[in-house]
Amino acid sequence: MTRRRVISSVTCCALLLLIALFAPAAASAQEPPDALQMYREGRYTEAVETTLAELEENPSNMNAYSVLGWSLLALNRYQDAVEYGNAALQVSRSDHRILHILGEANFQLGNDLEALERFQEYVSVAPQGNLVPQVYRNMGEILIRIGEYNRADIALSTAVYHNGSNSGWWARLGYAREQAAERNGARAAYERALELNSDNSAARQGLARLE
Repeated sequence: MTRRRVISSVTCCALLLLIALFAPAAASAQEPPDALQMYREGRYTEAVETTLAELEENPSNMNAYSVLGWSLLALNRYQDAVEYGNAALQVSRSDHRILHILGEANFQLGNDLEALERFQEYVSVAPQGNLVPQVYRNMGEILIRIGEYNRADIALSTAVYHNGSNSGWWARLGYAREQAAERNGARAAYERALELNSDNSAARQGLARLE
């Protein structure tokens, strides 16, 4: 083998080695952080940091706002979720993800009327959404809090229509009906709650009050 061929062969091997060493790092550097995956893995603080950086680059990124809101809820940072959620509404007024985040955050903060408005908007925008049963349950709780028991009956009846296996929801429906002086309906709801869970103390106490 001539000297020139030896040098060429060595050079090729060196180049191949450099490609093997640096190509994975270069590919990795090109992949942006996945905030949604971080959220799914329970890495909520990292997801918040990542989405905030994404919003710095693109303040109209609704996916970033959504993951940010979910992560803030998971961290119990409800006031922050409200603030960023309201900012997101300035970008898209009808994004059902943001409406739910705002409803849930305000619900946890005790901002009942604001939460109720956002939940109502959510079911209007996404009537078949996965969170509809929980949203109606939360609406029922808010309406109980503010003493609107007939409306609470409607909301909680809708919740158990979508998810009839939740004993606690049936008990709350019984309570709403009891407060609205709908004794027969209250009794039926309490009995259904006990059919689903015989240890439901709220339902047992409700039935005792009706006797």
